[in-house]
Amino acid sequence: MSELLPSVLVETNNEPDAAVIWLHGLGSDGHDFESLVPALSLSPELSVRFVFPHAPQRPVTVNGGMVMRAWYDIYEMTLDRKVDMANIDESCEQVEALIQDQIEKGIAPNRIVLAGFSQGGVIAYQSALRTPHALAGVMALSTYLVGGDKVPEASDCKNGLTPILIHHGSQDPVVVPVLATQARDLLQSKGFAVSYQSYDMPHAVCPEQVKDISDWLNARLA
Repeated sequence: MSELLPSVLVETNNEPDAAVIWLHGLGSDGHDFESLVPALSLSPELSVRFVFPHAPQRPVTVNGGMVMRAWYDIYEMTLDRKVDMANIDESCEQVEALIQDQIEKGIAPNRIVLAGFSQGGVIAYQSALRTPHALAGVMALSTYLVGGDKVPEASDCKNGLTPILIHHGSQDPVVVPVLATQARDLLQSKGFAVSYQSYDMPHAVCPEQVKDISDWLNARLA
């Protein structure tokens, strides 16, 4: 197996028995959501390891071929979002290796949450649909679903019963809100356990949302 992606690790207590693998957005890195951990105000009884991996550096077509941290190449910023599926496949394999690493460190799959913002959320979706492990939950933040024609029925997916939390900004100019509702509607039509919340914000995270994420994580990992 190839080397694990380098990651920023934050642990809320000694001897973690749960993990949140959180994927950053385009051009950012694993430090992007590191400072959010204290703001989440998780229950002091929880012992959670947050894993914030750094995406590989690669040229991104929509940004003029500039090299930056990216989970995959984006060819165009249309509603159809033509993307490099080979890059997505590679990133999903890297995330699966991170999941496996946490399992080998003693954390049960049903104690692992997969989260992603924007481009990272695309990989969180894809990884949750492909992994052989039933996870504790999936957070899809300000993101969209690719390869909709390949989404399985929930009954055929290990995470068919796994809670999927979709958050999106109603003023998002980068990932327009209709992409979030399309993902919600498709997943619900396939039988997945989806909850959706919209916030009056752009392509970002807001305090009200952080409180909702905290409540959701506390419930998932209690």
